[in-house]
Amino acid sequence: LWQDDSYMDLCFPGYSAAQNEVTGPKTTSGPERGSLTVQCNYTSGWKTHKKYWCRGAVWSSCKTLVKTTGSEQEVKEDRVSIRDDQENLTFMVTMEDLRRDDADIYWCAIERVGSDHGFPVDVTIDPGKSVLMWTAGRPQTSAPGGSFLFPVSCSHRSLFSSTSFLILVFLEVPLLLGMLSAVLWVNRPQRCPGRRRSPPDEN
Repeated sequence: LWQDDSYMDLCFPGYSAAQNEVTGPKTTSGPERGSLTVQCNYTSGWKTHKKYWCRGAVWSSCKTLVKTTGSEQEVKEDRVSIRDDQENLTFMVTMEDLRRDDADIYWCAIERVGSDHGFPVDVTIDPGKSVLMWTAGRPQTSAPGGSFLFPVSCSHRSLFSSTSFLILVFLEVPLLLGMLSAVLWVNRPQRCPGRRRSPPDEN
């Protein structure tokens, strides 16, 4: 389908097959909370032109997220970076800390006088499985790769722990007091009745 020019014109308004001075992968994906890198290729006539990464299914109104300066220097904006390798006629775009709502149509694009060149890339995000982790006595969720997410609410656990503690106190305190009383009773001083001394014999 991607090779059908009429399909491209229908799905990506403003796109023209004549713009294939720049190309890239048709689709790519990355893990939630992870990163992905897209390699875009261009022809030799565009070495010193600015390259950029654009978001939105409509080519004519897509939003530029990051753009090169016309050199090979890396440029980073928020969670997206771009670097132009003019020797190999490629530029690399890296998206970090991926979120589910990052899934969209993006464009490998080259700035020029008149209409810019662009190639659509369908980016999908693979949902990650949260893992419950304990840090300093507090539960936190972590996605694959060790990135911590938001702390898990555990108010119900705290309430349960407090109730258990109170029950434990009320049960153990009387028991300890009873044992202490028994020990004191057993070890109390014993008084032996003394023999009554008979009065001395006056005779």
